Amino acid sequence: MGRDESATSLAPGFRFHPTDEELVRYYLKRKVLNKPFKFDPISVVDIYKSEPWDLPSKSKLKSRDLEWYFFSALDKKYGNSSRTNRATEKGYWKTTGKDRPVRQNSRTVGMKKTLVYHNGRAPRGARSNWVMHEYRLIDEDLEKSGLVLKSGTGPKNGEQYGAPFVEEEWEDDDVEVFMPGEAAAAVAAAAEEVMVGDDAFVETNDLDQVL
Repeated sequence: MGRDESATSLAPGFRFHPTDEELVRYYLKRKVLNKPFKFDPISVVDIYKSEPWDLPSKSKLKSRDLEWYFFSALDKKYGNSSRTNRATEKGYWKTTGKDRPVRQNSRTVGMKKTLVYHNGRAPRGARSNWVMHEYRLIDEDLEKSGLVLKSGTGPKNGEQYGAPFVEEEWEDDDVEVFMPGEAAAAVAAAAEEVMVGDDAFVETNDLDQVL
């Protein structure tokens, strides 16, 4: 991660780590309903037009953590067919195990599928360490959107996802750190008045030039 990216990262110890229920009932549902987010950390990406190692750079949250989140539309293999095309240019994502329910209390609100990336073409592809979890809604009307949420295109389950702390990245006092939602508040506050000296202020119409 370069210096420019670390300057707008969350502070050490803060991570985007939602539960399965939060991913389905908040992020995915609001995306399908076209409702705004208070904090919007998930990019919209065509997963199957990218190889897994190209995906980290497309994440909205810039960090060295080995877990990323994306919204992606399902690519149906034959038009109205239920089969999904999961091939990329250099490989394919293969489902593993059974789909697992995502529950809110005792009610099933979504399903979670685990996929592993294989290099080459099926059925002779070589299994890799890249793992992806696919979340979908099971509400009949919302499910018709074909939009799913992808997460965890990182190492195998059980390995460390959080990036190790690098003290040198946070030594300077001028590193700008945002908590979720603070960036918008900071801009709004700056729009009222900007201090340019000990006793001087500028009008809001001079804001662009000052910035």
